[in-house]
Amino acid sequence: MTTCSLVTGASRGIGAAIAHALAAAGHRVAVHAGRDTAAAQRVRDALPGDGHLAVTGDLTSADSCARVIAEVVEGLGDLDVLVNNAGIYTAHPIDATSYADWQQAWRTTLELNLMAPANLSWLAVDHLLRRQAGPVGGRLISVGSRGAYRGEPANPAYGASKAALHAMTQSLAVALSPHGIMAAAVAPGFVDTEMARGVLDGPDGVAVRAQSPFGRVASPSEIAAVVGWLATEAPEWVSGSVLDANGASYLR
Repeated sequence: MTTCSLVTGASRGIGAAIAHALAAAGHRVAVHAGRDTAAAQRVRDALPGDGHLAVTGDLTSADSCARVIAEVVEGLGDLDVLVNNAGIYTAHPIDATSYADWQQAWRTTLELNLMAPANLSWLAVDHLLRRQAGPVGGRLISVGSRGAYRGEPANPAYGASKAALHAMTQSLAVALSPHGIMAAAVAPGFVDTEMARGVLDGPDGVAVRAQSPFGRVASPSEIAAVVGWLATEAPEWVSGSVLDANGASYLR
């Protein structure tokens, strides 16, 4: 039986790599983008296998989350795996940000990085509990961050949102295990994506790469490999885990 998966924020970067990894593992994949339908379609069209889907929707809207899940279930025929990958990283250092901008940064970050995964998880679980085949085998995988542990001084809302995402994942793992649904997360460090390019190409790039004893940052495919394992091959006994994938740049 084919596994059906939704990857949010999959029109580029880590999300696109995750979509490719899942498709290569035999999943039918829904590639989500917030607004760029053409980008989502390009990723979908490049995936191995057949039956994939491109969907768009502003995940900061609860109604839009519900519509995206409905479109995925209709388009793929089911939903077994949700990968919460979409996120935002906007600098707002406390000593260099106005009060109004500070509030806006927190609202925007928490809406996409935390509330959207919470809403999508509820909707995915609701589908799993109601489907004829039953919920067993469902998986909720979230992309967190090492910033939840080491701190994000220039972006405290990001660090806080990822810490909360990890905590939500672990709470859901406990709540959903009686239903046969697993929940786990991955905590990457810096990854060579468009979102990180401004830092990696700037004056701090050398220092960032030196944070890892490998002397580099991760490729999107390396993070996708960890997510793909959790979504496909990992035993349910790892439910509740937050797996570090930071090249030994931060140990806890």
